[in-house]
Order: sequence, then C-alpha cells, then structure tokens
Amino acid sequence: MKKISIALGAVCLLASCGGEKQTPIDRYALVTRNNPHVTGIDPLASLSVGNGRFAFTVDATGLQTFPEYYSPGVPLGTQSEWGWHSFPNPEGYRHEEVLGDVELFGRHGLYARQFNEPARKKGASDWFRVNPHRLHLGVVGLEITGPDGTKASPEDITGIDQRLDLWDGIIHSTFTAAGTGYTVSTVCDPDEDLIASRIVTDGAMPGGVNFRFPYPTGQHSDDACDWTSPSKHTTRIISQDDSGAILERRLDGTVYYVAIRWEQPAVLEERQAHYFVLSPIGGNELAFTCGFYDELPAGAGRSYNETTDAAAAHRQAYWNEGGVVDFSLCTDERAAELERRVVLSQYLTSIQCAGSSPPQESGLTYNTWFGRPHLEMHWWHGVHFALWGRPQLLENSIGWYGDVAFDHAAEIARRQNFDGVRWMKMTDPWAGEAPSNVGSFLIWQQPHIIYFAELMYRADPSPETIEKYRDVVFATADFMYSFAVYDAMEGRFVLEGMIPAQETLRAATTINPPFELSYWHFAMETAQKWRERAGLPKNLEWEELIDKLSPLAYNDDGLYLASEDATDTYIDIRFTSDHMAVLGALGILPKSKLVREDYMENTLEWVWDNWNWGKTWGWDFPMTAMNAARLGRQDLAVGSLLMDKRTNTYLVSGHNYQDTRLRIYMPGNGGLLTAVAMMAAGWDGAPDIPNPGFPQDGSWIVRWEGLERMP
Repeated sequence: MKKISIALGAVCLLASCGGEKQTPIDRYALVTRNNPHVTGIDPLASLSVGNGRFAFTVDATGLQTFPEYYSPGVPLGTQSEWGWHSFPNPEGYRHEEVLGDVELFGRHGLYARQFNEPARKKGASDWFRVNPHRLHLGVVGLEITGPDGTKASPEDITGIDQRLDLWDGIIHSTFTAAGTGYTVSTVCDPDEDLIASRIVTDGAMPGGVNFRFPYPTGQHSDDACDWTSPSKHTTRIISQDDSGAILERRLDGTVYYVAIRWEQPAVLEERQAHYFVLSPIGGNELAFTCGFYDELPAGAGRSYNETTDAAAAHRQAYWNEGGVVDFSLCTDERAAELERRVVLSQYLTSIQCAGSSPPQESGLTYNTWFGRPHLEMHWWHGVHFALWGRPQLLENSIGWYGDVAFDHAAEIARRQNFDGVRWMKMTDPWAGEAPSNVGSFLIWQQPHIIYFAELMYRADPSPETIEKYRDVVFATADFMYSFAVYDAMEGRFVLEGMIPAQETLRAATTINPPFELSYWHFAMETAQKWRERAGLPKNLEWEELIDKLSPLAYNDDGLYLASEDATDTYIDIRFTSDHMAVLGALGILPKSKLVREDYMENTLEWVWDNWNWGKTWGWDFPMTAMNAARLGRQDLAVGSLLMDKRTNTYLVSGHNYQDTRLRIYMPGNGGLLTAVAMMAAGWDGAPDIPNPGFPQDGSWIVRWEGLERMP
C-alpha cells in the first residue's frame, strides 16, 4: 500500500525544539520502525487487529490455531462491544436483593453489596457480579495436519517470522508446519466486526481453517472459553452455498450470527458440535472472511482484498490525522523504548478502546472482572484521545453517560440520599451496577464526565458542545455538592465516607483523601464555568464549596497524607502500597489553592525513594510522571515512564503487563499516552519552553505534531 504523507494538527516547530524550524515528521517511518516482530511461539506475544469496537487476537500462525496454549498468556480473543451473555437465572434474583443499608459518618444509603450471607442475598450478589459477562465470539484457527492426519502442536511450528504492519493494520505471518510452508495475512474490517485472511502454502494445503465456538465460563479473569459444555449451546448452519455460509449461535438468551465467505473452491463441514472446518478443494491458496453480527447479516460483505484496502485506508488516516511524537533525535538510550511504547499504545488503544461504551481494562482481548468496564478507569482509557488530536474517539464512548447511564446513576444517587447522578463503578453496556464491597464505595469516577466534557469543549468551543453535555455536567456537580459535608465548626467542606483511589483505605474511616479533594475542586470550578457558558448565573452553593473545600492534610515533615485521618501514612505499609493517589492531586489535575507545591515536591521525593513499587499498577507510573512534570522534575518524569518494574513492563505487542492474572492492562497504555502528550505539548500554566515535561539538557530532542495542551 502506498504511503501517504499528510501531517495535520498543531506542530512543535522548534526541534528540541532547539530554535530551528522543524521539518514535518516522516510518519510512515516513525510508525513502521516500531512494527512488532515475533519469531517464536510465545503465549505473551500474541498480536491483534481491530476497529475500536471489535478485536481479533492471533498466535504466531496468524490465526487462532493454539488457543489453549496461549490461554495463560495473552489469550486469543474474539470480542466485540455488543457480544454479551448472562447465565440463566432460575432463582429469579432481582438487583434490589443486593442492596444493603450502610451508614457512613451518620449518613444512611442503599449500596450494591457483595453478601456472604444469608444464602439468598449471597446468591443474588454472586449472580449479578458475574452477569452479564463478555463473550468470546469464536475461535478461527488453522487446521494443520501432518501426512498421517494428526493435528500439529505448537512444537511443530518452526521458522516463524511474523510482523504486524501498523501502517496498514495487517498481520503477516510465515512459518513451516509438518513440512509445509505457510504464509498467512490477517486484517480486520474498519466498519464491520469481520476479519479477512489469506493463506498460501508452498504445496497442496493440508487441513484448512477451523471455526470453534465455546460456551462462556463466567470466570473473573480468563479467556472466556468453556470447551466442556457442548450441550449448553447450539451452533448450526442456517444457510449455505458454494462460497459461503451463515451460522447461528444460541447460548441461553443470547443469539448471534457468524458469516463465513471463501474465494477459492472449498467445502465447509461440521466435524463435531461447535467445530467446523473449511477445507480447500485442491490448490494452495484460501482467502476467506469471517464476520460476527448481533443480527442476521444481509449481503456478503467485503472480499479479502476489499477488506485489506479498507483497513489500510482507515489505519493510514488514523496515523496521518492525529498526533505523533518522534524520539529519533534523542540521545538518551531509553528514548527508542519510549517511542516503541508510545506508537504501540496508540495502535492498541485505537483498536481496543474506541467503542460506544466505556471499555474493560483488558480491552477486547480477554475477560478481566468478567469483561466489565470500570468507570474510574475511563479517564485512563479516554483522555489521551483528545490530547492526541482525536477527540472523536473519546466522544464515541462519553455519550453513554447521558444516553444510557443517566437514569441509572440518578437512581443510585436517590437511594443513597444524594442529589443529581452518582456514576457507578463496575458496569456493563446497559449501565448495570455490579455489587461490590469496594467498587460501590469508590468516588473518583464521579468527576470524569466533567473532565471529558471540558476536553470536548476545548476541541470544539461551540454552543452545540455546551448543549450536548451541559445536563450531564450539572447533574454530576449536583451530586458532588450534596456528597460534601459542611463542617460549621471549622468553616470548611469535607469529603468523607468513601473508598478513595488508593483502595487500601476504608470507607468507614476515610476523610479528605487528597486526590479526591483536588478533583472535587477542579470539577466544581469547571461545572461553574459551564453554567456561565450556558448563559446561567453562578450557583452560589457550588461557589461556597469551591471557596471552602478543605486543603490537603499533611504531617510535620511537610508530606501529604493518604487521607486526613491517616496520620501514620508514612509508617503503615497499607498507606504506601497500591496507587500513590496523592500525586494525582497535582499531576492528573492542575494546580489549585488546595495544594502547596513545596509539600507536594517533598511527597514526590519520598514516594520515589520509599514507595512499595511492587504493589503498584500500570497507570501509577504515568501519574507519577505527570506530577513530576508539573513540579519541574523532568528527570523523574522520564524515569517514571521507564522505571524497571513488573507492572511497568510492555510486551512485544505493546501491551502493559501487570501480573499472571492481568497480563494486559489498557489503562497503563492510555496513561502513558496522556503523560507523554502533557510532557511534550505542555499544560495550562506550563513554562513557556519546548517540551516542558522532558529534561532540558539536550538529551531529549522530542519532535511532535498534532498534540493538545492538557488542562
């Protein structure tokens, strides 16, 4: 595919931007020098194609030939934003049964709880925690057989040379199996949930392609494939001709369809329940497409060539029309690795996290937390899209708050005796609330939609943008005001009775966690601006909250506490593990009157030297980088992004690895992109120097185009 060299958006015109006018970045060279390259069977080295709403992950053969082998690594998922399932509910559990009265600091409310007893409530909370769960829509793999008819194992695959062409969005794989050389190309349609593949062998093609369909497991974290329950679901061919077939899938109350089309003479046969094989009739080539649909498809869809052309055009437009950052002139030896992570994170977030509802933490690759989205993570999934000049990809999912979730969030606020809307934590595309003894008490997802709306306004400061988001902004702020408690004795507003972002703290004792305080201040100030933009007078109650919100609590050493009640923050390891959320109070968020920079710098240095880094998560590193950048510690900003810790590992695919349970973690990728955009393009009030978040010693000559300044 011929490359296109069009660079749109804001450009950093000074190299290093050392005083010389910058020539346009060669985007094709930048992207393609970071193409992933796989040379062996490795469960952590699978690669994906996708369109933001659907993703398909392959092993070293270019298809999903060995799903069981890859299952404990990065599984070979076929997942979509619409593909969900619920197990039968013969007991007739109702969501009301998971609600329990909770008193926090004298205030009562009904919260969705995870009960261990009595039996009925436990059964209800167990059912609603698991259901609905995301489906694996089907395995599409090579049917590789030897001369004696036995199926190949991973050990039989040799000579592997696989590359993901990021520029065109296609995976090219070559290898040898059972004495036959294979060349496989795989791509995803940009508009439909469909993959196209072309297989060429150096002799007659043995086997062909198999299509296997599992029942869901409903497990917390796995590949969602139960191969032991064939009687619980059905797969049948409902139409077929010489070049295609449509399969109907029924799993309890879920129905979807799989459309398979082939371009060379071949035959599709059912080998056993839920197992179909497409075998070529002579020849050494087989091109086919496989589409997944929640409704019976009409028409044949694109051919293999048409799909590859459409995918290439889509991917090239993506690379050319948004932001890019080029580290090739940097002399710091870590720069090439940072560039690799950035480019691959741009690709992965665009194919995994750009659908019409908030994504799950493992994207569309495999299930974690039953495939459910977590709203507190939506900031990490989405903010970078706007900062990288692609606000439409953020806009795709934030409409969900007003269009789908609003009434549910209003009901949560009402039953907890608050005003406005309280956004749930662990949810689903229909805005259900999963019961949890942690998630139901989190609060830091609440201001996200105000932050998102502000980014959309910065991208398009029009009356239409104000009209689109104003009601959601105002209702969100109404809850935030009603949640805060006025302490008349001290003349200040207090936040209490929540589990903060640092989840090692308890709802029953936590008062004024620092990140939440700063986020409340930022969001309420922003909501007040939105009233003025909408032609409304300031809300005087909101204004009093903004003026009298508690400042961050600190100890005698000038170190900020994990919360006002956590006076032994720097003694008790419970307070120095998990997320160092205190740094988000100035980093994720801009400077406010609640924060003293000298105390925050003291805190940053203590965290850097003493934090329990083995208990962190992938987004903690970019959060630390953003804090360091705002404090003028560019050395620590870069050091945070490249710190050698397990949870800051980036696989050959670019996925952020956490541990053996959470092998990929999309918030880490999104956080990396957010931090790099901020460090390059700056933030409101940043020093008027090029690349203000990077070291200014000449070792980080960072060139960029199309980035936007962070609030």
